[in-house]
Parts: sequence; structure tokens; C-alpha cells
Amino acid sequence: MFALAASNLSKKFDQLTAVDQVSFEVKKGEIFGFLGPNGAGKTTTINMLTGLARPSSGKMEIAGQTVGSSMKRVQHLLGIVPDESNLYDELSGYDNLCFCASLYGMAKKERQTRAKELLDQFGLADAANRKFKAYSKGMKRKLTIAAGIIHNPEILFLDEPTTGIDVASARQIRQLITTLNQHGTTIFLTTHYIEEAERLCHRIAFIVAGKIVRCGPVEQLMSDVQDQQIMELSIEHCAPDLPRQLMALCPDSQAELTGEGVIRLYSPVPLPLAEIFSVIEKSKNELLEAKRIRPSLEEVFVRVTGIEKEKMSGNNMGRRKKQ
Repeated sequence: MFALAASNLSKKFDQLTAVDQVSFEVKKGEIFGFLGPNGAGKTTTINMLTGLARPSSGKMEIAGQTVGSSMKRVQHLLGIVPDESNLYDELSGYDNLCFCASLYGMAKKERQTRAKELLDQFGLADAANRKFKAYSKGMKRKLTIAAGIIHNPEILFLDEPTTGIDVASARQIRQLITTLNQHGTTIFLTTHYIEEAERLCHRIAFIVAGKIVRCGPVEQLMSDVQDQQIMELSIEHCAPDLPRQLMALCPDSQAELTGEGVIRLYSPVPLPLAEIFSVIEKSKNELLEAKRIRPSLEEVFVRVTGIEKEKMSGNNMGRRKKQ
């Protein structure tokens, strides 16, 4: 059963087409990822699915119900965590949660109990009475997620949940996402962090310039690069023309400098190791380390979209240090 579905969904702003006829289904109980660079149409898609923006064309279904201009019939099923917090700076964490619960019609005693449960679950109990504006970025993100699930929604929309927060908070939030899903919550997640999508999602859609260019289970997407040979070479005093020399050894191969003195070789056929080592030795470079690299979702994304990881988030890397 599908928790939600979109068919030829589009959104235009004057002459700009932000989302261009996207179609997809999200299965009940899965984590579905929208992976793409900033400006790809991820947030606009969430806004249409949650009633914050009206589609220019296309159809949407939530929990088997076709929805149009009015989302009232399904609003109670949805939890929404925007990319920027929508909570109140002057209210405490506890009061923010109670206020959000009141918007869903929860009785006073029920919302107070639920707020305390979530503050404890998210490790914010000690900051319950502190004003929201005094929270750190990571704490703000966690409280915003808590507010989004205060009413126990069946479907949770998370827009860039770990962007701009510290490593420890990002790890905690990913664990919370996994736990929520294990308890039956369907999650629609947008991100430009490739490793995050690979780690969390059951299925992923690549979205670029408002269009979905590939969609499927992580294992299926990964099968596209299983035949690719990748080798990383760490070389002392790497000569500028060494990547070109190495590419000449193998037709259809590619070589790129991924760091100071680090070359990555990509090839659709087995790499001629003896010849590679011979070229490095003859060029009077010293090989410090050579290792095979398992193809990752990053290679799939780059192959399908042509977008390098450095461009995924403007000046920020689309792939963070492991957290």
C-alpha cells in the first residue's frame, strides 16, 4: 500500500518551472529519499505534498485519498519538519511543544504528557524550560522534529534534517529517524548529503532541475556501478601529467585528483596494475598506497546526473566526513 503518490506533479513560478512533472510513490513504512543539489525542487515538492503550495498541475494521493486544494482530510496524518525552524524564539522548548500539540486539538493533559515524553526522548529534558532562542543549532533541530511528531503522524516529511548542525547532533537525528521508521512511521526525506541518503533510505529518487532522473531501491541503484573498477593511489610528489599517463593505459578510463597527491582511477574493465605501478615508478613518483574502492551511491549519482559532489550544496561538499 502506498502512503503517498504523485503523478505528473508540477509547480511553476511565473516563467520558472521549479518542479517538472514528477511522478513517484512512497510505500507505507519506508524511508523515501529525495536526493539532489540545492535548488533542485526538493522543498517545493514537499510544500505541494503538505499543502503549503498549490500544484500548477498533476495529482497527489495521501493514504489512498486524492487531495487537491484542501488538505484538511489528511492533515492529521502528516508531520512536517521544514528546512528552517518554525518554532517561537521566546517560548521555552516545553511551551513550544505544547503549543504545537494544541494546534492538532490535543487535550491539555495529553499534550503536556506527550511534550515531556519527547523532551526526554530527544535528550532535551534539561533544557525544557529554556527559551528556544537559547538552544544550539542541533538542539533547535531536534526540538523542531519533536514538534513535527507531537501528534504521532503516520507520514513524516523531513526537509534537510541535518544541514548546518554539528556531527554529534546529526548522528543523533539519523538515529531518531531510524527509530521512528522502525516504529512504523513513513518518512519522506530530502537531502543533498549523498552518504546520508545511502545510509538511511530504502528507496531514493535523484532530482535535478525539477525532474526525477532516476528512482529505485538503493541496491538497484548501486547495481549500475557494480562493474566499475575504482582504485585510489596516494603518491608523493605527484607529477601534474601523471593522471593523463595513467588514463592512457586503459581505454575508457578516467583519472581525477581527489586531494593532494591522491589520484582516483575509474575503469569499466580490470585495471592493469603492473603497468600502472611501472608508469608511476618511471615517472619518478613514489607510490605510498594503492587501494581498491567499493563503488558508492556517489558514483551512481555522478554517472546519472553529471553533477560532481562538490556542486551538491554550493560551496559545501555534498559528501560530509563520516559521522
